[in-house]
Amino acid sequence: MINAFLVFNGQGQPRLTKFYTQLDTSIQQRLISEIFTLVSNRPPGSCNFLPLPPLLAASGTSSSSSSATEQNDVPAFVTYRHYATLYFIVISTSTESPLALIDLIQVYVEALDRLFENVCELDLIFNFETLHATLGEMIVGGVVIETNMEKIVAGVRAQGTVAKRPVNEGRSGAGGTMGAAMGAMAGGFQGMGGNFVWHGR
Repeated sequence: MINAFLVFNGQGQPRLTKFYTQLDTSIQQRLISEIFTLVSNRPPGSCNFLPLPPLLAASGTSSSSSSATEQNDVPAFVTYRHYATLYFIVISTSTESPLALIDLIQVYVEALDRLFENVCELDLIFNFETLHATLGEMIVGGVVIETNMEKIVAGVRAQGTVAKRPVNEGRSGAGGTMGAAMGAMAGGFQGMGGNFVWHGR
């Protein structure tokens, strides 16, 4: 089960926070601040998943619950990917495959790129409805229900949540190095063709 899906910029400012597990607001705030610190301090060559710190994992447990089902809902792993100026982070239980979650993040980012046509951080700031709508097409109640790119994009467009933005027009090659890095990453993702570019600002 996916417990939370988070997006931060390089300064630790949340651009998307979606929790699928019932947690106290104080615990959510603690997760948001400490998870970013944990992920942003990782060396560049580190793998993209790691165990949730014991203190945070323990805070996600419910003292009144002891059943195996509820224990399986306890946050246990952090999976993330760093694209340009943004970190995409998934907090999940131990029953989820970190490799599958890495691909899930890739699908989410690629869907945003298709919807916004060369997406940048400003798109996420001013069009947060599209972020939530895209995530809603992919995950419901912490369970992944769709990973087909065409269906996700079509579902979001059908909702009419993608705004026409002048901010996307006339973009130069800002963040070109990042685009090259993304192209290299995308080359290994099936169905992408290696032409995915994230324009950072």
